[in-house]
Amino acid sequence: MTYVNNKIAAITGAGSGIGRALALQLNREGCELFLSDISAENLDGTLAMLARKDVSVDIDVLDIADKLSVYAWADKIAKAKGHVDIMINNAGVALISQVEDHRYEDLEWLMGINFWGVVYGTQAFLPLLRQSQQGHLVNISSVFGLMSTPTQSAYNAAKFAVRGYTEALRQEMDGSNIHVCCVHPGGIKTNIARAARSENSDVNADERDSEFKKLARTTPEEAAATIIDGVAKRKKRLLIGMDAKLISLACRLFPVSYPRVLRLLIWNEPKSLT
Repeated sequence: MTYVNNKIAAITGAGSGIGRALALQLNREGCELFLSDISAENLDGTLAMLARKDVSVDIDVLDIADKLSVYAWADKIAKAKGHVDIMINNAGVALISQVEDHRYEDLEWLMGINFWGVVYGTQAFLPLLRQSQQGHLVNISSVFGLMSTPTQSAYNAAKFAVRGYTEALRQEMDGSNIHVCCVHPGGIKTNIARAARSENSDVNADERDSEFKKLARTTPEEAAATIIDGVAKRKKRLLIGMDAKLISLACRLFPVSYPRVLRLLIWNEPKSLT
């Protein structure tokens, strides 16, 4: 019997990528699920893939940038179950743009999902986690919450914010029944690059996806397994993938020059060291 057997978990962004992989593994291990995603089609796809039909699952189409909708989702679960054991704020989007080319509506769109969605999910579900014998709050940041890179300033800003917000909360929850974990995935083989908004009209979605997947070293299933194991072991911080571990080390050892170091170690671009 696994740690998550007979527990209740809520997951945002459960229609694809890490969120879907988390749902599938938790279902196999006997965890009751409340799943949300902005895409009804993707949610239905996840639901159809769940192996255990004897384990309860509920799905909701949800825009996590809408505070009232997130709180309504939490209220629905509270009325049905009274508590949640695991809350995973996973949903996220990407924006590819130089700072000088940013449109404010795109920045607001990304921050609404990647930062405010995490805040809404955290605060709406903390009361439900309080009612659990052992609650677990998992917020997904990124390696881009450890390092910055050109064309990713908005994504960097959101993921650094998630990291700071979650690490502060973790200290506030010290000694309580709520375990808080911040997750920093490296390159994960998902569709985030394909679905990204981009100011570069010279590169289409297929090309973005192809280039991203050349760098992505970890599958969503591997990431999900690491996160679920981290919940069971009450890990406070998770680096997912060897690339994430190298990035974390490089950023600590070379806080200014890490971009040149990483281009050599991970992206194999020795010419850019000049």
